[in-house]
Amino acid sequence: MYNALIKGFSGENPIKGFEFYVRMLRANIVPDNLSFPFLVRACAQLEGIDMGIQAHSQIVKHGFENDVYVQNSLVYMYSTCGDIKAANEVFSRMLSPNVVSWTSIIAGFNKIGDVEMARELFDRMPERNLVTWSTMINGYAKNNCFEKAVELFQILKDKGIKANETVMVSVISSYAHLGAIELGEKAHDYVVKNNLSLNVILGTALVDMYARCGSIEKAIKVFDQMPERDVLSWTALIAGLAMHGYAEKAIWFFSKMVNSGLKPRDITFTYLLSACSHGGLVEKGLELFESMKRDYGIEPRLEHYGCVVDLLGRAGKLAEAEKFVLEMPVKPNAPIWGALLGACRIHRNAEIAERVGNILIPLLPEHSGYYVLLSNIYARTNRWENVETMRQMMKEKGVKKPPGYSLIEVDGKVHNFKMGDKSHPEIEMIERKCDEILRKIRLAGYTGNTSDALFDIDEEEKENALHRHGEKLAIAYGIMRTEAPAPIRIVKNLRVCEDCHTATKLISKVFGRELIVRDRNRFHHFREGSCSCMDYW
Repeated sequence: MYNALIKGFSGENPIKGFEFYVRMLRANIVPDNLSFPFLVRACAQLEGIDMGIQAHSQIVKHGFENDVYVQNSLVYMYSTCGDIKAANEVFSRMLSPNVVSWTSIIAGFNKIGDVEMARELFDRMPERNLVTWSTMINGYAKNNCFEKAVELFQILKDKGIKANETVMVSVISSYAHLGAIELGEKAHDYVVKNNLSLNVILGTALVDMYARCGSIEKAIKVFDQMPERDVLSWTALIAGLAMHGYAEKAIWFFSKMVNSGLKPRDITFTYLLSACSHGGLVEKGLELFESMKRDYGIEPRLEHYGCVVDLLGRAGKLAEAEKFVLEMPVKPNAPIWGALLGACRIHRNAEIAERVGNILIPLLPEHSGYYVLLSNIYARTNRWENVETMRQMMKEKGVKKPPGYSLIEVDGKVHNFKMGDKSHPEIEMIERKCDEILRKIRLAGYTGNTSDALFDIDEEEKENALHRHGEKLAIAYGIMRTEAPAPIRIVKNLRVCEDCHTATKLISKVFGRELIVRDRNRFHHFREGSCSCMDYW
């Protein structure tokens, strides 16, 4: 009876489960091997390592430390609580670990980010079940090893194992981050053909994938087909619309969500305010910000204040944005000052930028992006002495700008391009195509914008560097290997530089191609010489 009560409360009310265990001891009833797995599960639910250690001592005291089911629960508990050393010690002492034991320890290594050790254990397993495959694929996805997650999914299919909804969520999430829409569509087909349930989590993952891969129309279509939606499903769609710059649509769907009876979360407002910022809807954005606490009881967090700074700054209201930051009821963090610095870059305001930089760089001295932003603002006003100061500061502190890369998916394979990287097997043809593109867009007025170059180097040297940016190489490969009217889709890890933005607009006009570029901040849809961001990013 006590075991049944401990089990029943271990999931939803773990503290109550502990209470019944104590009452059982006080009633002089000796626990058995079925008592402890549920007791330890309660510790895992609470992620309470101290309580877990006490439960472990009770297990040793009552002589069940060698029971495989009890050992499995301990491995799971220590893994969930992040104590992989203790989990591994229990696992190593097991005489006959079963598939549950292996899966739990693999999950533990995934949780601390050691996917190499997790994979080593996965490969050593004498037998695996679908939960094990799901755990390893999810571990890769959660630790940003998206290509490895996709590779392992392919191995699973090759072995004739049918994936379930949990596996497909991790796989579809990986395709979303890679921007691989062709593979994402195949995953969607797999879901349909195998009669998997389009539940809330899987449906939301598909909405997110299509939005991140540049097809907001398909994201809306999947959203409309979902039999059930929660606030996170609506938020995923609002986030997608925000990324693509469709501010009015994002607001419309938000209103529809509220009218359906769902209460928005704080993350919903983050994306909503971001949509207003990218769409230049200053008054509406401020109105929504004010409504958070007034209408929904949501206390604005630093991210929301940052969105308002970005909203005001992008609209050119730099003095208002600076005043807003200085008068915030909470201490502004680095991203908030960074949003103001980014606005100074857009509107070329070196005066406020310098004030912000003096606060921001000491606040986060290892962040290369802020040095680069401030350097670019100085470079545009030919203040090369200040640029050199920034360069020296970066050098002295060992700060390096992360390498930029651009991804393009062609025929179900993702290709990665970096500036100066000649590892692609077709690089000579790609560079020739790139030169041909540059010749043609020069005839349409392209001159090469070197204002984003960081250092005071020769103009010709700057231009040569800009012409070999990964984005231009990826576009050249896309033109080589795809046919109109199919859009060319590019995913970047950094913000689009001004030169690439200008060049891509002209490429869309001269070559009659639609180009969809996802950078660190948003989507850019290039058509017939213009961009959906209206040169406002």
